[in-house]
Amino acid sequence: MATAMTPTVSLSVVSHGQASRARALLDDLEAASAAIPLHVTLTLNVPEEFAPGAAPRLLVLRNDRPRGFGANHNAAFRRGPSAPYFAVLNPDVRLGPDVLPRLVESLARRPRAAVAAPLVHGSDGVLQDSARPLPTPWRILGKAVGLGSARDGPAPDFVAGMFMLFRAEAFARLGGFDERYFLYYEDVDICCRARLAGLEVLQERSCSVTHDGVRASHRRLRYLRWHLRSMARFFRSPVYRAARRVAAS
Repeated sequence: MATAMTPTVSLSVVSHGQASRARALLDDLEAASAAIPLHVTLTLNVPEEFAPGAAPRLLVLRNDRPRGFGANHNAAFRRGPSAPYFAVLNPDVRLGPDVLPRLVESLARRPRAAVAAPLVHGSDGVLQDSARPLPTPWRILGKAVGLGSARDGPAPDFVAGMFMLFRAEAFARLGGFDERYFLYYEDVDICCRARLAGLEVLQERSCSVTHDGVRASHRRLRYLRWHLRSMARFFRSPVYRAARRVAAS
């Protein structure tokens, strides 16, 4: 990544013992930096070995203790360089060099948009439900019994947090992620707050990334507890009540 240019996109990646996946993503971002100036903040949320190598424009942060999704990305936003756009990526995402330029173009065309995301496919090629309507208890119950599906259309209510590109000014105006959510529903909450502020949430269907998420809440009890706790917090929140009123109007 070239060092002489002010970054157009500041990116935040958080690793939870996923250094090998993060390294593969950094290689993708190195290739993408030929098309758009980037700066990456990599947060190691748990102790792990990571050699940054020769990659420039990379800031590595090491936490003394694990922090939540929102706290880590908010810290990266504050610590990273000023840039017009701020991206949040999971380390298990892979992308081509055209993705970030297309997302930037999408936001540039829509000055009222706060955040944009690409299509997301699994490594099996199946489209993931990364752009969705406002979650409700009934929708979640329907998905649990196999009635949920990927959302079509360019204007979802929220986009999933494995890949979000924000207009930096909008991210700051919204106060970043709500750090009271340790894990899960931070993406739903910030997208709802954006829409309540009169801003748009976009899915850019001209580009896509690959995501090999492990869906830890389906496999590990601790993650399931975090998921249920965050879900309950969101459904009790004034953000959800306001979003429901808007959806019903």
